[in-house]
Amino acid sequence: MKVSLKWLEQYVDIDLSPAELADKLTMAGTEAKGWQVIGGNWEGIVVGQILAINPHPNADRLKLPIVDLGTEQQTVVCGAPNLKVGDKVAFARVGARLIDGHSGQIVQLEAANIRGVASNGMVCSERELGISDYHQDIMVLAAEAKVGTPLADFMGDVIFDLDVTPNRPDCLSVIGIAREVAALTGQKVRLPDISYDETGAPIEEQISIDITAPDLCPRYSASLITGVKIAPSPHWLQQRLLAGGMRPINNVVDVTNFVMLEYGEPLHAFDYNRVRGRKIIVRRAEEGEVLVTLDGAKRPLSPDMLVIADAERAVAVAGVMGGADSEMTGRTTAIVLEAANFNPPSIYHTGYTLGLPSEARMRFERGISPELTVPALRRATRLIIELADGKAAKGIVDVYPGKQEPEPILLSTGEVKRLLGVDFSLGQIKTALASLGFDCQEAKSASEVKAIAPYWRSDIGLAEDLVEEVARVIGYDRIPVTMPGGEVPRQNPAPIIGFKQEVRRDLAGYGFYEVITYSLTSLDLMNKLLPQPHPLEPEPLRVVRPMSTEQEYLRPSLRANLLAALEANRRHEEGGIRLFELGRVYQRRPNDLPDEPEMLCGLLAGPRFDESWHGGDEPVDFFDAKGVVEGLLHHLGVEADFKPADDESLNPAKQAAIVVGGKKLGVVGELHHKVIETFDLSEKACLFEINLTEILPFTLEHKLFQPISRFPAVVRDIALVVGLSVTHRQVMDVMTGFPLVTRVALFDLYTGGKLPADKKSLAYRITFQSSTKTLTDEAANKVQQKIIDKLSKELGATLRG
Repeated sequence: MKVSLKWLEQYVDIDLSPAELADKLTMAGTEAKGWQVIGGNWEGIVVGQILAINPHPNADRLKLPIVDLGTEQQTVVCGAPNLKVGDKVAFARVGARLIDGHSGQIVQLEAANIRGVASNGMVCSERELGISDYHQDIMVLAAEAKVGTPLADFMGDVIFDLDVTPNRPDCLSVIGIAREVAALTGQKVRLPDISYDETGAPIEEQISIDITAPDLCPRYSASLITGVKIAPSPHWLQQRLLAGGMRPINNVVDVTNFVMLEYGEPLHAFDYNRVRGRKIIVRRAEEGEVLVTLDGAKRPLSPDMLVIADAERAVAVAGVMGGADSEMTGRTTAIVLEAANFNPPSIYHTGYTLGLPSEARMRFERGISPELTVPALRRATRLIIELADGKAAKGIVDVYPGKQEPEPILLSTGEVKRLLGVDFSLGQIKTALASLGFDCQEAKSASEVKAIAPYWRSDIGLAEDLVEEVARVIGYDRIPVTMPGGEVPRQNPAPIIGFKQEVRRDLAGYGFYEVITYSLTSLDLMNKLLPQPHPLEPEPLRVVRPMSTEQEYLRPSLRANLLAALEANRRHEEGGIRLFELGRVYQRRPNDLPDEPEMLCGLLAGPRFDESWHGGDEPVDFFDAKGVVEGLLHHLGVEADFKPADDESLNPAKQAAIVVGGKKLGVVGELHHKVIETFDLSEKACLFEINLTEILPFTLEHKLFQPISRFPAVVRDIALVVGLSVTHRQVMDVMTGFPLVTRVALFDLYTGGKLPADKKSLAYRITFQSSTKTLTDEAANKVQQKIIDKLSKELGATLRG
């Protein structure tokens, strides 16, 4: 928020430099990100008044204004079209430093001879003074400007850029900042007069207010002003708005914006003669209702949005933007002035859904106090009467269904010490709270105080809030720095964090590079994963207001973005590429928030080994990817099975489901050739995907220590003939089921030759070992024969001759 020092000084005396004031505000919780000095380089520029305007003898477009500077008069050459006798202007003497209207550079003004006429000075535009980029006309000052006064004294200012925290909506106002400054410097706040003459007919006879959604509008106040004359605002009001970062429009609209910046309460003015039925209804929007807002756009509304309506139709989106049907025009003569309070989540939802940011919405979203409506309404009504020659109706309408009496909060010196670690007396606590406007009352105990928050503070509800206020006012810098005492709290990090780090280290050891992609993706990219086009099931989650079509959906898997990364890398990289990504995916659940598991996805592409004189340019295949998965899971202490899978993005004949504890937790396989083509890849690529969230519990199981046997092992090789449908896993399950078998390795696969067409040969190396004795050949032979018998019985296996 931008705050003018001159404006601030209207409400509180300030004896601090801008740097000191910024430091105090920052240390009290409202950060001053910086400040801009207006007029700091205006030396030699004074207020002048045009006494006469003579024609230039040698140029029709140039004029020779005679300017009164108080102690002297100067004639200069000027081409501005808005020169007018009697106007007050900014006059720059020779030697003043100005901004060149064409180059934008700061230059020193020199005496000049323009078309044969000497010009010893300049009548300045806003651009030449650095106020704005407008330079077509000279800047006309307010009539109250005193001739000869240095311009810096009349218009100079310091504009602070404050970063207001979300819990302090009261500081989104100049008076709110003035209260902070007063509390920090021991000064008193001067509030503007909000009284005015009520000379019109009773307001109840002219308009009524009805709130049908009190849960969304706890308070609605309004005044009625007739006989108004729409005109430009006076100079002082325009300057205040410009200092606050707002554009002047006309006297009535400018007053509503001025009071919003002053009190922090948004206001809105309706053209009274365009309010049908002389009635204002605060209600939920109707299904299918459409409103044309002030920006000319048609806004579709829904029943979860709040609108301001008259007897026939909606005339404004409550707390966000007014409607075109009731806006003021140059012919407006009577206005209904609104000051209301709305439900913050409702305003946020409505503004976000409609895409309508505004200063009013920002304040309502942060939860301004409903007690601000009447003071701000009376202040704005008074100003409109003064500046627009209006006449106020007698009384105001104030409908307040959400009124709540303030509850006192009990605070003790012991609680302050417990939270701050400092002994503050009860007197110090009372003084600090009273300086912020709290009503401090006596409590039963001499070490306690009851405090009632001032009406403008909506963020106070607990004793801890009061402790924070005491610390802010007394000063955080007065709290001594001490080392923490007691036992250091035990750290309990989430297991998934360390688990993911371990996975990263393992995959890096296998030669993989980690990539990080956006959580958002596009429908086109996800469709590339489908060999045959069809609607995605389940439907991915779409962002309500996507930034672009490339970031329109939450990713349901890591595959699409990772393959896009592979495609991009392949354009610039030859040889083998191994990529992986760890991250959350977002999967739709019916009538619930999406499931967000942590997933691992990896890709292998290109040759199996780096280029070497040994050769080795074979491409990676299914078994390379499966080997990576097996090695990773083995290191993590997880036993997994591999079973047939039907993932449509993978080659139907070269894929397997990763099964742990009887549950499918992943998949591995070669990519389908059509998927490879859609991603513009010209080589075989393999993919693996594992649900880390679900596999994590299996890594946390208690591990049993097994000592290395000190007895020698017996190694036997056997070759089996089995049917083509028999899998290696089936054979392994039988062999490893015998207690003396410690290791089984497949070292040969053979088909064709003298074998039948429906058979294949699998050759295994079996290691037998006992932990209690040395095995004899006879003992190993018995176990081997049992293995062969069981394989024959269950799988139809025979020994290969």
